[in-house]
Amino acid sequence: MKTQTKSAGPAPKAERIAKVMARAGLCSRRDAERWIAEGRVSLNGKVLTTPATTVGPRDDVLVDGKPLPKRERTRLWLFHKPRGLVTTNRDPEGRPTVFEKLPAEMPRVMSVGRLDINTEGLLLLTNDGGLARVLELPATGWLRRYRVRAYGSITQADLDRLADGFAVDGILYGAIEATLDREQGENAWLTLALREGKNREVKRVLEALGLAVNRLIRVSYGPFQLGDLADGEVREIRGRVLRDQLGHRLAVEAGADFDTPFAEEAGEKKPAPKKPAKKDAATAKPQPKKPRRRRGMVDVDDVPDKRDRNRTLRPGKPPVRTAGKPSGKPAAGGAAKPSGRPSGRRPKP
Repeated sequence: MKTQTKSAGPAPKAERIAKVMARAGLCSRRDAERWIAEGRVSLNGKVLTTPATTVGPRDDVLVDGKPLPKRERTRLWLFHKPRGLVTTNRDPEGRPTVFEKLPAEMPRVMSVGRLDINTEGLLLLTNDGGLARVLELPATGWLRRYRVRAYGSITQADLDRLADGFAVDGILYGAIEATLDREQGENAWLTLALREGKNREVKRVLEALGLAVNRLIRVSYGPFQLGDLADGEVREIRGRVLRDQLGHRLAVEAGADFDTPFAEEAGEKKPAPKKPAKKDAATAKPQPKKPRRRRGMVDVDDVPDKRDRNRTLRPGKPPVRTAGKPSGKPAAGGAAKPSGRPSGRRPKP
């Protein structure tokens, strides 16, 4: 009879170094290629000079002398970006960045796309570089919706020209769904929806139509809405909701990981407080025993009279009474009063 052995499954395949770094949440693929060119990445003790390198699970990758962080479960946050923040990790001009305003308890994250310094609204943040790259691609087809306030006058017929694509200075922009909501004084409020999201696309297209954008708010990115998210607030999307919204195809393309448990689920709990150790009977100091009260003994504190306090029996000694010995003071006439108790007997309790 042949015995069947269970296979261990397919071995993990080798991947490009930039993809591995991005998936670990360390940086984007573009930043990884730049870091490799700067000589900040080493593989098995040798400094890499080209990003066209594949690594496996047994390879030792160091970035700035430190190993890659452990891969975590794929997570996604919604962030209401205020105006005046730059969507970058470090700004050479010293301007405040988005990542400086995030809560301290958040892990290292990266943005899905970027928003200009004067653009506000919804910004997606994730700890998975593979997911960030997939959601940024125009091929993903996620619609990005904006609310725009622009100075100038325009008609709905002019906005309908953007539905078939629009070229500005030799750059062809994709189809844009534009709606004129209302005109307020010399400004017009518009709603624009597009799928490409090129650099400064909304402002350049509207400037070509004679409008000057003075406020730009992103209100949605794919299925995720800005809603009532307060200015500067962060909210995490639950794992089940994120998995449903991505779908099977995007989850596979991004290499999303929804099975790795969090630290609390993996059993990394806080140690319980230690109980005080019991004292050893040999080393412990003997405690004095409380004296037992004998029958007929009267506690000193229970006797208010000094005469009776003088007759209080000490513990450990039997009560001794002399026959015929008077108790109390002698009566008038010199005769002592009998105690009223038979001599030599212990009183009943």
